Amino acid sequence: MSLVPLLINLVCGAVGGNGVAAIFKNLNLGTLGNSVAGVVGGGIGAGVLGMLGLGGGGEGTLDIANLVGSIGSGGVGGGAVLAVVGLIKNAMAKA
Repeated sequence: MSLVPLLINLVCGAVGGNGVAAIFKNLNLGTLGNSVAGVVGGGIGAGVLGMLGLGGGGEGTLDIANLVGSIGSGGVGGGAVLAVVGLIKNAMAKA
C-alpha cells in the first residue's frame, strides 16, 4: 500500500472516530482518545478491506474509486473501533 491511501485511511479513521463519539455521547473517550481509536480503526479497516479487495488497496493509484474506498474503509473502521473501545470502557466502569 502506498503512503497517500494510508494517510487518507488514518485521517478518515480519526474523523470517523470523532464522528461516532459526537453521535453517541456515551462512547466518547475525549478528543484525543477518539482520534487515537479512530486512527487505529482506520488502519485496521484499510488492511481488512484491502485484503478482501473491497477498498484501499489500489496499487497506489489515486483514481476516484480507490479514494472513495480509502475514505469509506478508514471512516467505518475508525467508528467501529471507537464503538468497541467505548463499550468496553463503559462495561468496565459499571463493574
